[in-house]
Amino acid sequence: MDVNSTEVNGFILVGLTDIPELQVLLIIICTLIYIITLVGNLGLITLIWGESTLHTSMYFFLSSLSLVDLGSSSAITPKVIAGVITGDKTISYNGCATQMFFFVIFATTENYLLASMAYDRHVAVCKPLYYSTIMSSRMYIGLIISSYVCGSLNSSIHIGCTFSLSFCSSNIVNHFFCDIPPILTLSCSDIHFTELLVCIVEAFNTAFALLVIVTSYLSIFIAILKIRSNEGCQKAFFTCASHIFAVSLFYGGTIFVYLQPSSAHSMDTDKMASIFYTMIIPMLNPLVYSLRNKDVKNAFRKATRRKNL
Repeated sequence: MDVNSTEVNGFILVGLTDIPELQVLLIIICTLIYIITLVGNLGLITLIWGESTLHTSMYFFLSSLSLVDLGSSSAITPKVIAGVITGDKTISYNGCATQMFFFVIFATTENYLLASMAYDRHVAVCKPLYYSTIMSSRMYIGLIISSYVCGSLNSSIHIGCTFSLSFCSSNIVNHFFCDIPPILTLSCSDIHFTELLVCIVEAFNTAFALLVIVTSYLSIFIAILKIRSNEGCQKAFFTCASHIFAVSLFYGGTIFVYLQPSSAHSMDTDKMASIFYTMIIPMLNPLVYSLRNKDVKNAFRKATRRKNL
């Protein structure tokens, strides 16, 4: 395809696998994952907003995280399922840009939401007497809005730089969605500036969020060491355990895929990592936060009893 980026009509997504015997299994697995993601995240959002006992900054952050996970999965998974069912692996030029735009928004927003949640936990454990004052509605709403603003700005930068390039060697994307690294490898333009910009912006976003998270949890760890009762230590630990697990899952995949040059990328390996943070993590987050959280479980039992009356 010897055309520049303005003449490209679309791309062809290679998908997850070309093995015919695995297509049916792939449809079943992806559909089940997406259904669990929908039910889990929508259920958690509904529960948090419907139960007054969960109307605190911690759970509003959690409902925002569920909304982001729902959006991130919905930007990717339905297209993957439809492609396997119909065999049509094409995606239009504008469709590709749109998919990337929303995926980057949700991924960046989650990055900053996880940092905001870490700060929230820091205040809860280290400054419990001032928690309601510091984490006022104005504060947590501001943090949530700021997370979305950062996501939108970051996505606009990436889309502007990526889709201003020329594509003339191939339109076959060795991936199951329009992610930045595989799209960059198709360009016949000089991608060094774009690649450098992607690395710098992603490194800043990740480093800033991780700095907040690490600093918050160091303070929490020090505070836990000062707690003399075992019950107090366990309560402080379980307050943070779910968030630590979610942070480990999210940043593991992100750092692996984005903070390395395209020459070091193995697309098959990247696809496996991408499955993890586009499909698995959005499915796991509501389960992790609900199954290990007494307040959520109590609110669920209360809502269930009220519904049965």
